[in-house]
Amino acid sequence: MLVAEDFAVTRMFLVHLLESDPQIRVVGAVGDGQAAVDFVLKNQPDVVLMDLYMPRLDGFEATRQIMETQPLPIVICSAVADPKDLDIIFRSLEAGAVACIEKPVGSGHVQFETNAANLLQTVKLMSEVKVVRRLKRSRQAPAPATRAAPWQRAPAEIKLVGIGTSTGGPPVLQSVLAALPRDFPAPVLIVQHIARGFLTGMAEWLRQTSGLQVHIGAYGTQPLPGHVYLAPDDFHMGIGKSGQIILTREEPENGMRPAVSFLFRSLAKTYGPNALGVLLTGMGKDGAAELKLMRDKGAITIAQDSESSIVHGMAGEAIALEGVTHVLPADKIAAALVSLVNNKSDKVRN
Repeated sequence: MLVAEDFAVTRMFLVHLLESDPQIRVVGAVGDGQAAVDFVLKNQPDVVLMDLYMPRLDGFEATRQIMETQPLPIVICSAVADPKDLDIIFRSLEAGAVACIEKPVGSGHVQFETNAANLLQTVKLMSEVKVVRRLKRSRQAPAPATRAAPWQRAPAEIKLVGIGTSTGGPPVLQSVLAALPRDFPAPVLIVQHIARGFLTGMAEWLRQTSGLQVHIGAYGTQPLPGHVYLAPDDFHMGIGKSGQIILTREEPENGMRPAVSFLFRSLAKTYGPNALGVLLTGMGKDGAAELKLMRDKGAITIAQDSESSIVHGMAGEAIALEGVTHVLPADKIAAALVSLVNNKSDKVRN
């Protein structure tokens, strides 16, 4: 793998940390974005760990050029110390980076072990991801879906959509939300597993690149149609009996807080067949059993397919449990949501 980090001490620290895992071999370490692009063209490493702010080319521009010329998995590694970092992180994901992680700090820090383990796990997992070349394009405003493909007629009015995702989720969420119309007739609640400190930037990025109102969920909020609510850091988010958002710091589920399982279980209990559940790309099995619970209660349930997923963990587990009514590629999910929520069609097309 290649490490691209401009600060020499941090670069050496990252190389040492990565090579502490016998399954990882660092074949190069460079101090600027242009050097990263040049190294990839000549050496084709399996994965790149990319800093944001570097001389000559920053992390976003280096990511964009690599994905347009010699695509490979790129993991953005940031300390998230400055709010302006958040925009460039999500622009890099939009350009093709497969993950963003928090940069580990010194070994004496309380979060060191957690962050270091996450770094090693992410790098190993992302090294096996298949990526595709990104075409050169200017950043444009999103266009909502115009004509929805035919889908199975919803058996009941859908009052709320719940989405769960983890690794590889932000760009898929962005593409789905950007394709929904501004007048989408149901609220959307989302649990995205993401490192602490990244959520505010993701909410702003999704707000800027879609026609929907995107919020971080707040206790007692009544969800509105055409609005999106993200589970806040370190809180489970769900729907209470009165239809309002509830937040709780109950124990993590599947090692996660927020957990997709908590959201889906609340949807099954409160809305039954009037809810719609979606599991996207992600590591682990969070939400899989609860998506089946939603289906058992009469809800329509969707899982992203293996081919379009960065990691087919959560969605794949739901499929194995027979908890899914539709298995769809990422680029078909928005059209399905439009048709199902509007209850306008009568044919299944997976």
